Amino acid sequence: MTDLSALSYTAEHEWVRIDGTVATFGITDFAAEKLGDVVFVDLPAADSELAAGTVCGEIESTKSVGELYAPLSGRVIEVNGDVDADPSIVNADPYGAGWLVKVDLGDVQPTGLLDRAAYVALTGEDA
Repeated sequence: MTDLSALSYTAEHEWVRIDGTVATFGITDFAAEKLGDVVFVDLPAADSELAAGTVCGEIESTKSVGELYAPLSGRVIEVNGDVDADPSIVNADPYGAGWLVKVDLGDVQPTGLLDRAAYVALTGEDA
């Protein structure tokens, strides 16, 4: 089980796990629940450059279409092909198998991310 307090978050409902210079991100369980059944994901291409706060993809559900925002800047080194093949993984395991993108941060230090307490306060959900 993922330690949610070890992750960082954005106000746009992405979670981020940073390991060295590599950041993995996806959408939170709160976002997955609000979206409903995810039926399509459009993720950035490998080797593309992301700028923090900009739209880098799209998530379509049975309820709506939402934009995916880059939580930080860097070069995409991997996208989750399993989610591309079976978008329902985002609903089933948003913090595990439902990760979306891995980014090489290089020398850029992430800024503006929320800790778990701040994210919970933002959503009004229980920790």
